[in-house]
Amino acid sequence: MEYFAGLDVSMEETHICVLDREGVLIREGKTATSPKAISDFLAVGPECKGVVFETGRMAPMLYHGLVELGISVQCIESRQAYQALKSLAGHKTDRNDARGLAHLARTRFYKPTHVKSLSAHAVRSLIAARKKLVGQRVTIDNQIRGLVVVFGVRLPRALSPAFKDAALAVSDGVPGLHAALCGLFAAREAILTAVAAIDGDIKKMTRRSKVCQRLMTVPGVGPITALAFAAAIDDPHRFKKSRDVGAYLGLVPQRHQSGEIDYTGSISKRGDVKVRTLLYEAANVMLTRYAAPLKLKSWALAIAARSTMRKARVALARRLAIILHAIMRDQTNFKAA
Repeated sequence: MEYFAGLDVSMEETHICVLDREGVLIREGKTATSPKAISDFLAVGPECKGVVFETGRMAPMLYHGLVELGISVQCIESRQAYQALKSLAGHKTDRNDARGLAHLARTRFYKPTHVKSLSAHAVRSLIAARKKLVGQRVTIDNQIRGLVVVFGVRLPRALSPAFKDAALAVSDGVPGLHAALCGLFAAREAILTAVAAIDGDIKKMTRRSKVCQRLMTVPGVGPITALAFAAAIDDPHRFKKSRDVGAYLGLVPQRHQSGEIDYTGSISKRGDVKVRTLLYEAANVMLTRYAAPLKLKSWALAIAARSTMRKARVALARRLAIILHAIMRDQTNFKAA
């Protein structure tokens, strides 16, 4: 007899349901959210042929931990699970969700998703932290501009040395404004120091990574883009074709077809937002700053000539995703043509 389990995971507790091939309930309960506790719970009953749970914050830790303990586990997209669980369960409870996931495991009515390695998640955390810090710095810069514009002063570029000098010059003799600006500039300096430290770590990581060095041979692709793309793809062999990466990163048009209705819309914007944004920026750099002749650039500029520059950037970003994946898979460098 074959048995299947569904895990409804939360931060502290995980509800577990075990069914047989016919859908008969064998065992259910809850345990602490840790690979060891879940493994001990499953070890008490019959061995499960398939264990299923949804993607989420705890998914990487649980997946890799359970695999190390020898449990056959699959992770499925929460969006797919949500649609299936709505039809399987009546009330939305953790117990019913675990039962619904067990039924999905039993019927195999799911598409397993790739769970990135913990090292890839660590790289993504570094890039996410940098983006958050840069955003905070921009927010502080805008706040400083808003405070001094009341006094009729328009400040220069934020990253120029004259930005701070001009702002503090306005606050001379104005006690309230001076104290406010000093506090904001102190926070700004701390953020700039943290961003510089992260940038240093990113440069060290890219220098040590042969994959990133190959990716950076593509015009417009810098250390952050290379590192973020490598972390997002993780294992290039999980894609059958390089063109599938465009859809994975949400860079392909959406299509809706129903009867006589059939139209193509804008890009889906699914997948990793940060990587998609970085590829768009890399495409913009290639189109606006790369001076050498390049067929890829000429192809994108032809799209811009008959459409818009924005669509050309999106199309080039999708093409860059395909090229970068091929470089990772074949372990080759970019050759300009």
